[in-house]
Amino acid sequence: MPTDLDLEAAAERLGLSYFLISFTDLLGVQRAKLVPRSAIADMARTGAAFAGFATWLDMTPADPDLFAVPDPASLVPLPWKPEVGWLAADPWMNGRPVEHAPRNVLKRLVAMAAERGREMKTGVECEFFLVSPDGREIADAADRQAKPCYDQAALMRRYEVIAEICDAMQALGWRPYQNDHEDANGQFEMNWQYDSALITADRHSFFKYMVRSIAEKHGLRATFMPKPFVELTGNGCHAHVSLWQDGRNLFDDPKGELGVSALGYSFLGGIVHSADALAALLNPTVNSYKRINAPTTLSGASWSPSSVTYSGNNRTHMIRIPEPGRFELRLADGAANPYLLQAGILAAGLDGIDNARDPGKRLDINMYTHGHTVEVAKKLPLNLLDALRVLEGSEVLNKRLGALVPSYLKLKRLEWDSYARHLSAWERDNTLDA
Repeated sequence: MPTDLDLEAAAERLGLSYFLISFTDLLGVQRAKLVPRSAIADMARTGAAFAGFATWLDMTPADPDLFAVPDPASLVPLPWKPEVGWLAADPWMNGRPVEHAPRNVLKRLVAMAAERGREMKTGVECEFFLVSPDGREIADAADRQAKPCYDQAALMRRYEVIAEICDAMQALGWRPYQNDHEDANGQFEMNWQYDSALITADRHSFFKYMVRSIAEKHGLRATFMPKPFVELTGNGCHAHVSLWQDGRNLFDDPKGELGVSALGYSFLGGIVHSADALAALLNPTVNSYKRINAPTTLSGASWSPSSVTYSGNNRTHMIRIPEPGRFELRLADGAANPYLLQAGILAAGLDGIDNARDPGKRLDINMYTHGHTVEVAKKLPLNLLDALRVLEGSEVLNKRLGALVPSYLKLKRLEWDSYARHLSAWERDNTLDA
């Protein structure tokens, strides 16, 4: 893929007729303009113009035009529509990057780490359901096992969809390595190779668009909603994290506990320190808190955390260390903004290193059965409003994420207010005669 602004040459080489110049707003929604090949040279220099107020970027109708400047290195031909090339873009306004735009925030943090010669590398595990077009039920009526995880028959009944997505990732050079049926009926996960944080965020963003598009092509609907079905396991988005310098994994230390270096534990300590505030970013919807505080599901486990704890290779904790040199953060869910997921982890981790934060004692118990015995562990927020309040009071994330936090809080509180005004069937069923 090109690393300069010569998108015209890329169009010639790849046979592109159009470019989809796309940016992600504060709520994780992708906004785009479809640009013909004949106009891409100008767009590459100046960016595609948008009315910022028309997106969730905390702007007013009086603000000037927002210009989405494409990043040529992110160019991806749509595998299901190969004449169109997708480009991740950075929002600019008044000749400067928009400070609170998610991709710009992540790039700023990546640059901050690079100044110290360090690079965060991550992989993400994006769980999703294949459901009916109206979203009310899973699409495969035969998928009804009580423990459906890794169900071969259910996986192969969706072979055409899963294989098309995996083939696309292979063609794009993502190095996918496995696909499986997950713990809930109708739920799947597809894994590709880890990379630098910005590349992973761009791919994560495109992956969600690709999965939805290919599912729709097959007459289905894909959802990354955190908890679409009360009785089933929700959609997580686990992140595997390591920090590198000059080709060396700084978390890897054969002499360290579980093969993790002191610097790695400080980074992890930063995540532990800010976890309850990070929930507002990594669990960004009202529905998110029906996943991380979920009761036991039909499969026997929710596979989601409710407390801020870490362990070795133990999936009942918020963070697990599955092998030397990396850890898995199991907090984020399918609704997480791909750029804010990476930015939040990097912001908290760098703070942990700067302040040598101690993550505390590792716990090796089953948190689903004995978590009530751990009195010292922080609890994750019970709802979105609680999470927003913690984020507002987080000195660490306010300092490192900057202008993003007040804008994000403003928009998310509007969302909470809309939810609070909603009258549910449960309220009528349980309080009509109160």
